[in-house]
Amino acid sequence: MNALMMAGPHWGAAGGIAPVFPIIWGLFWAGFIALAVVGWRRGWWGAHRAQAAAGPAASPTASAERILAERYARGEMTDDEYFERVSVLKGGSH
Repeated sequence: MNALMMAGPHWGAAGGIAPVFPIIWGLFWAGFIALAVVGWRRGWWGAHRAQAAAGPAASPTASAERILAERYARGEMTDDEYFERVSVLKGGSH
């Protein structure tokens, strides 16, 4: 203990706390690695995230709505026809 007190002033500007820095640095890296493992397992990034980005399954009428939108864009139906058919698909009254 006496040897540590004698060497203390020669450790530089940090004084007696300099030996704590390697411990803090080690804890930082341990925390970083733990966060990376938790993030990978929960799907915050990586292969799990790509699956989550696909989102929930599309509605059963999604393909029909897409076809109607394409026909409307090509000019095969009027505004009224398009909106009437979309409302029927979504369960509303025309």
